[in-house]
Amino acid sequence: MYQHSLFEIFTNEPLASRMRPKNLTEFVGQTHLIGEGKLLKKMIESDNISSMIFWGPPGTGKTTLARIIAHETKSEFVTFSAVTSGIKEIKKVMEDAEKSSKLGIKTIVFVDEIHRFNKAQQDAFLPFVEKGSIILIGATTENPSFEINNALLSRCRIFVLKELSSDDILTLLKRAITDERGFGKEKINISEESLKIIANFAGGDARNALTTLDIIITNAETDKSGVIQVNKKTIENSISKKALLYDKNGEEHYNIISALHKSMRNSDPDAAVYWLARMLEAGEDPLYIARRIIRFSSEDIGLADTNALNVAINVYHACHFIGMPECNVHLTEAVIYMSLAPKSNSCDVAYKMAALDAKNTQAEPVPLVIRNAPTKLMKELNYGKGYQFAHDTKDKLTNMDCLPPSLKSRVYYKPGIQGNEARLKQRLEKIKEWKKNHKN
Repeated sequence: MYQHSLFEIFTNEPLASRMRPKNLTEFVGQTHLIGEGKLLKKMIESDNISSMIFWGPPGTGKTTLARIIAHETKSEFVTFSAVTSGIKEIKKVMEDAEKSSKLGIKTIVFVDEIHRFNKAQQDAFLPFVEKGSIILIGATTENPSFEINNALLSRCRIFVLKELSSDDILTLLKRAITDERGFGKEKINISEESLKIIANFAGGDARNALTTLDIIITNAETDKSGVIQVNKKTIENSISKKALLYDKNGEEHYNIISALHKSMRNSDPDAAVYWLARMLEAGEDPLYIARRIIRFSSEDIGLADTNALNVAINVYHACHFIGMPECNVHLTEAVIYMSLAPKSNSCDVAYKMAALDAKNTQAEPVPLVIRNAPTKLMKELNYGKGYQFAHDTKDKLTNMDCLPPSLKSRVYYKPGIQGNEARLKQRLEKIKEWKKNHKN
């Protein structure tokens, strides 16, 4: 047995690049866009391409699809990098494309990670897109609604690419084993089960899957008969940790924290723990999660279980004291507690209603009766006149109006019926009944 040498079968070009599909027949996945009768396929087949944005996770075929479109429609293909391309370079290419368009030659300008282009760079494309001098294809992993200028976005079709299924990736891996662009000239012994492990490990990312296969075969041993033997141990040694789809500054970050919040709100502890694990295992700051749980404890539980806020704050401190990975259990305790706690959003609703009135109604002065009167002048101006000190009364209640006159009958707090709030609801009803009976 001997270790397989990299230089025996590999070129310097990565496997993912060598195996890039050259036409729609080879392209795997995205059948909702390029399946029979689907819009994008019709546009390609009829050579009626307009500017478009491909939005989807890494490794779903955005760049490949753009190249295929250029090839199928017999267009010039120009790529731009957000890192290296300035306004000057963009304008030069646009001018060349405009000259080509007058000769009947179409130019597809492909901008990978278009969300990294600043506003000025994006604006530089706009007049040429409007005139039809170029067909712009942008690719982004971020939500274009937030990252692309509205003027440019309105002139582009948005196509959403989905992460590939494990079966899609399995198809690509099998092709890489048998195709001459991959390992077709080599004798490789790898089981279907092993390929499935790699496919599941990839997380819907074709590039990740092919890169992983490349590493595994590079590190596999070749037997005396020249067969590369890939076994479970080889795979385990090559795969240290699954690269989870998670960008701490991108849309997936907000998608997953939203999933955690809504799972807790839906009283689903299993889902809540899963989304928590997705964030922590991808490297999220535990204090960020703890802060979101603190917010949740009042926004979605509030007075139904006032201990929820105590739990949330204590867990925040625990995370601060010991950090990851030990604090994962504290966060798990918190999300399970929040999931199972009685729910009420009455505090959140009350504040939002009051905030609307505070912003949209006349800023009336504080009623004199509840103003402080620390000076003689203030007393002469009737500050605090008629104030009733609740503690001096038999029932510890008064019938003073504390809201401005125009908002006298406003009701902001409407208690729920779960947990502690059921008791608070009864208490509030008694207070209102008392005030009604003691109006005069």
